[in-house]
Amino acid sequence: MKSSKREANILGFSILINQKGHVVTEMSGIAEKDLHLAFKGEELEIIRNIVHLTKPKLEKLHDFLEGELNAMNHPV
Repeated sequence: MKSSKREANILGFSILINQKGHVVTEMSGIAEKDLHLAFKGEELEIIRNIVHLTKPKLEKLHDFLEGELNAMNHPV
């Protein structure tokens, strides 16, 4: 039986270790300009509101961690 469940990565935030052993952060998700391709009507407006509320906070966290991790990855 095939599942009809649909999922979309609206916004994602990851902390990863790369091949050099450096800890890095990564943000991912659907570009705001493309949200209408995955969502319609009231659902689209709800998703847009979620993105507008959460993206700035995740970007601040991403920037903060990126700075801290860069210091860890490249000791002086």
